[in-house]
Amino acid sequence: MSKQVQVHAALFLVALIYGSNYSIAKEVMPFYVGPFGLIVIRVVSAALFFGIFARFVSKEKIVGWADNLRVILCGVTGVAVNQLCFFGGLNLTAPINAALLMVIVPVVVLVFSAILLRERIGTRKVTGIAVACLGAFLLIYTSRGESATGNLWGDLLIVLNATSFGLYLVLVKPLMQKYKAITIVSRIFTVGAVIVIPFGFSQLLTPDYTAFPTSIWVAIVFMVFAVTIVAYLLNTWALRYANPSLVGAYIYLQPVMAILIAVSVGKDEFTWQKGLYALLIFTGVYLVSRTRQKAAAAVE
Repeated sequence: MSKQVQVHAALFLVALIYGSNYSIAKEVMPFYVGPFGLIVIRVVSAALFFGIFARFVSKEKIVGWADNLRVILCGVTGVAVNQLCFFGGLNLTAPINAALLMVIVPVVVLVFSAILLRERIGTRKVTGIAVACLGAFLLIYTSRGESATGNLWGDLLIVLNATSFGLYLVLVKPLMQKYKAITIVSRIFTVGAVIVIPFGFSQLLTPDYTAFPTSIWVAIVFMVFAVTIVAYLLNTWALRYANPSLVGAYIYLQPVMAILIAVSVGKDEFTWQKGLYALLIFTGVYLVSRTRQKAAAAVE
């Protein structure tokens, strides 16, 4: 198998993992484990894995007060707030809504880059921001009423999640240029684990785990192992060999996979209105991310 085929296979598997996560997480929440309890399981498990992994492959240390402070901010935005809002929002809203709204991450990255890094925004990117935001607004606005499959507050939490993650991608960029990726990831997950434990500890202790069916245990293992660890490792490996534009193109596949899976397992329904809003969001993100795909191709 050629290296190019391996890269495409890795990126497709990442998109499939992320796309299926929306429906699989809905299977677990909230009937078996509350959203914040699920976050504790996922983040603490990932922190332990990456911490041990980093000790074997890298003994690198974060040096300097400024870099350590930035690591803490990355742990807050990229793990704690990101995960709390994502699972809290997904617990309330429909998988398709969550998947489509997460696509606006490149837009958020551009906005924060302009504010914090003083990057210039041209007319094309401004148009992209406006179009993507219009699509997101219409999707959220229609998530009201008894007939809606989405949820207004859930959608807003997903947007807050995307905003937090977009800020994280801007904050982490200088660190990634100075340190190994595994060094940064192990540190930020440790920070995130410390923060999320107080939020989800009670939900973690509530369930009767002995009564869980095998399918739920498989779902939990999938979210911990596949979504967090395998997807990260595959994405990191692919970025070594793939053009950033190729990695970015697979971002658009994630919501497509999420929609197909959610509809096929009966977790959501795809309407023509959602199709129209998805087209607006995709168009806007495309205009924004033609030169920014690499930054947005990170783990959830």
